[in-house]
Amino acid sequence: MIVENPAPAENPRRKGLRLERVPEPCAVVILGATGDLTKRKLAPALYNLAVENLLPENFALIGFARRPQESAQFRDAVRQGLDQFSRSKPIRASAWERFAENMHYISSPFEDPKGYEELSIFLKEMDQKRGCRNRIFYLAVPPESTPGIVEQLGNSGLSRPCECAWTRLIVEKPFGSDLATACKLNQEIAAVFAENQVYRMDHYLGKETVQNLLVFRFANGIYEPIWNRRYIDHVQITVSEHLGMEGRGASYEEAGALRDIMANHMVQLLCMIGMEPSVAFDADSLRDEKTKLIKAVHPPPDEPVGSYAVRGQYGPGWVEGLQVPGYRNEPKVAPQSSTETYVALKLFIDNWRWAGVPFYLRTGKRLPKRTTEIAIQFKPAPHLMFSKAAVPRLDPNLLAVRVQPDEGISLRFGAKVPGPSIHIRAVNMDFTYGTAFTAEPPEAYETLLLDCMLGDPTLFMRGDEVEAAWGLMTPILEGWSKSPEPPFPNYEAGSWGPERALELIERDGRKWRRL
Repeated sequence: MIVENPAPAENPRRKGLRLERVPEPCAVVILGATGDLTKRKLAPALYNLAVENLLPENFALIGFARRPQESAQFRDAVRQGLDQFSRSKPIRASAWERFAENMHYISSPFEDPKGYEELSIFLKEMDQKRGCRNRIFYLAVPPESTPGIVEQLGNSGLSRPCECAWTRLIVEKPFGSDLATACKLNQEIAAVFAENQVYRMDHYLGKETVQNLLVFRFANGIYEPIWNRRYIDHVQITVSEHLGMEGRGASYEEAGALRDIMANHMVQLLCMIGMEPSVAFDADSLRDEKTKLIKAVHPPPDEPVGSYAVRGQYGPGWVEGLQVPGYRNEPKVAPQSSTETYVALKLFIDNWRWAGVPFYLRTGKRLPKRTTEIAIQFKPAPHLMFSKAAVPRLDPNLLAVRVQPDEGISLRFGAKVPGPSIHIRAVNMDFTYGTAFTAEPPEAYETLLLDCMLGDPTLFMRGDEVEAAWGLMTPILEGWSKSPEPPFPNYEAGSWGPERALELIERDGRKWRRL
C-alpha cells in the first residue's frame, strides 16, 4: 500500500526567490555509499550544508553498500573525499566533528532482505536517540540496481513514512534508457512510493546559472516582448567536454552521448529557454510548463533521422596540448564500438511562440574545451540605414548565457568605432557572477539535497516529464538502429565534431558559434 506524504508546506528558501530555513530533523541513507558519487559530490555537499548551518540539529548520515567496513572506516573515507573535493577548505575541525559523530555505515548486498531489516532497526534506534524520524533514501547506484532496491525498501516497510513524518526517495539519472524502460521504471517505483515522495535528480537543475534563467526570463519585463519567433532567428545550446572517459568506459558503452547528456541535461536547458511562464513559482506549475514544452518539441517533419540527428565518435588527437587516444582505445571500450560520443540535433517547437525557429543542440566528448552555453541569435535589422556608408554586414544581435565555466550573460550589439567615419563593430556587454556577487554560489548537489529535505521538488523531474523527454529521444535511437553506422571514428579529438555536424547548420545558412 502506498502512503501519501502530507502535502509540503510553502518553503521559501532560495536567495532572491525564497527565504532560507533549516529543514526538519532527518536521516539521509545513501545506498551505494562507497562509490565515487558519494566521495566527490554527496558527502561534500552535506558537509558544506553543515558548515553553513543549514542541516538540522538532529541529523544522521547512514552509508549502505556491499563493501565490508566499519563506521569508522566510512568516516575516514568521507574525510578523505572532503579534503579533496569540498568547496569549503580547509576542513573545519569543529564542523567535521559534529558532522562525523552522526555518520554510520551498514554493509549488505543490495538484494539481501536482512540488510534492510538491519537498516530498519538502526533507523528506529536513531529515532529514539536523536528524533530523526524523517528519512531520505538516496540511490547512488548503477541504474540496473534501482528496481531491486526499491522493491526491498517496500518489502521492509522502509518506504512508508512514520506517523507525522515523511520518507523521500532520490533517484539519479539516467532514468531509463528509452521510453519503454522509463515507463517501466516509473511503474516499479510507483508500486512502492507515491509520486510526491520521488525526487528524480538532474544535477544541472541545481546549478545557479540554470536557475537564474528563470529569473532572467520572467523577472525582467524587457525580454518577454522579443522572446519569440518574430525576433529570434535561432537558438544554439552547447554542452562540450574536453575530457574523455575518465574510467567510465564500461558505463558509457551502455549509454552514449544521446542518453548520457542530450536526453536529460540538454532537454532541461531547452525547457528553461522555451517554456511559457507558469502561473506561480511552485513545483507543479513549473513542471507542468516544462512538460508541455517537451511534448511540443519535434524534429523537422517528413525528414529521415540522419538529416536532423548527427552522431559522432572521437578518434586520436590533441586536447589542451596533450595527445589523447581515440574512444575505441579507452579502457573498457569495445575495439569496434558503435557508441556515439557526439550528438548534434536540429529541433523545432510546435507552438505559437516558437513556430519555425530552429533549435540546434550539440554535445560531445574530447572537444576543445569544457563549456555549457545557450546562444539566442536575433534576426538582423530589417533595414540597414548605414549601407550607403559602405558599412559591411553586421553580426546579428546575440544573447549568450554561459552556464559553465565563467558563469554569466553576454549581449552582443553593434557600436560605432571612434573616429570621423562611420565604422561599426560588434561589441559585448558582459555580466559575470564572479564579479557581480561576492558570495560563492553553492554546488548543485547542495541546493538539491537541501530542497529535498525541505520537501521542495521544483528542481527535480516529475515522472511524466521524464517520459516526455524519452518520447522525444527514442525515435532517434530507433532510427539510428535501422540506419548504417557512420564510419567511426569520424572526428578528431580536440576538434568541434564531425563534418556532418557543420553541414547540419550550414545548409540552413547559419554557423555554429565559436566558443
